[in-house]
Amino acid sequence: MSGGDIAGLIAAGVFLLLVLLLAVPILKLGRVLDEVRKSIRSISDGATPLMDEVTATVSTTNQQLKKVDGIASNVSDASANISALSSLVAATVGSPLIKIAAFSYGVRSAFTARRKPAAGRRSR
Repeated sequence: MSGGDIAGLIAAGVFLLLVLLLAVPILKLGRVLDEVRKSIRSISDGATPLMDEVTATVSTTNQQLKKVDGIASNVSDASANISALSSLVAATVGSPLIKIAAFSYGVRSAFTARRKPAAGRRSR
């Protein structure tokens, strides 16, 4: 063996030692990546049913909102009808009631004035 062969053997040994030292972190990194892959798979498996439930909830909510919109529209129509009816009643009944009240006030005033004798008059 010559000096070059011994140097080659030493270089090969050092290279083998370097490969062994780098293999340990690479194996650990591989295990970490496997765990990350498993975690991502479990998250995606759990997210799919959740998205299905959210979709069903949103669909049901939209149906209920359509019903509420219909109810609100009907209430609006009913309140407009009630307003028109109250205006009609006020116009129909209100004016005669005011006239009756004015007439009854006049009659009461006339009877009250007739009952009280005048302050300056004496009866015989």
